[in-house]
Amino acid sequence: MKDPDAHTNPPVDGSELIRFDQVTKRFGDNTVLDRLDFSVDSGKHVTLIGPSGSGKTTILRLLMTLAKPDEGTVTVAGERLHPAPEKQIREVRKKIGMVFQQFNLFPNMTVLRNITEAPVTVLGLSRDEAEARARELLDLVGLADKCGFRPTQLSGGQQQRVAIARALAMRPQVLLLDEVTSALDPELVAGVLDLLRDIARSTDITMLCVTHEMNFARDISDQVLMFDSGRVIESGPPEKLFGDPDHERTREFLGAVL
Repeated sequence: MKDPDAHTNPPVDGSELIRFDQVTKRFGDNTVLDRLDFSVDSGKHVTLIGPSGSGKTTILRLLMTLAKPDEGTVTVAGERLHPAPEKQIREVRKKIGMVFQQFNLFPNMTVLRNITEAPVTVLGLSRDEAEARARELLDLVGLADKCGFRPTQLSGGQQQRVAIARALAMRPQVLLLDEVTSALDPELVAGVLDLLRDIARSTDITMLCVTHEMNFARDISDQVLMFDSGRVIESGPPEKLFGDPDHERTREFLGAVL
């Protein structure tokens, strides 16, 4: 399932792709990220774990420019995302795709149109090229026969597969995954996670994932970061962090969720 078009102009594998430098984000009196420093290398799969409210989803929202930091800088592929002029922000954002908890599909559009709209309007692809790409991706996610369906005609698991195809259609360098199975019925979770495992194993796309599915995190991650109170308190390869964590807070968290 190797996809040579998964992203455009990737940095050299192993080079730093994402950097947060002393990033602070507040919502009122609540400091969600507290002078956060961390980086993600190109081609790596990094999973963020930790209790609700520890700042994990806020990191994804900053990368998607759905929020702005109060202090610090965010850099993607060597280009400043925050702070930066609006034109530069739009260009950097093209490198990033996101799959949300709620599928966020356009209910008035067909599955095919949901996937082709952004490549045509944002990337400037021709309609024919965008549709050819969309059909390849629908085949990849097992929905080749659903092109003409509308989201309301699909199950939750199928809608999430369309959302994954839509994100990949932009050929991002980075794929952000925000609790992508939390809105699904339990019997649909395994299929979506298996699809993401396939994508992680067979493409060189960089992944940054927020999840409470610890077995999934163990399977796909090169590195796992444990968050608490807006900071990374421990990081390491999954076999170390899940098997022999150093921090007492990590042991408490894993004891509660495993």
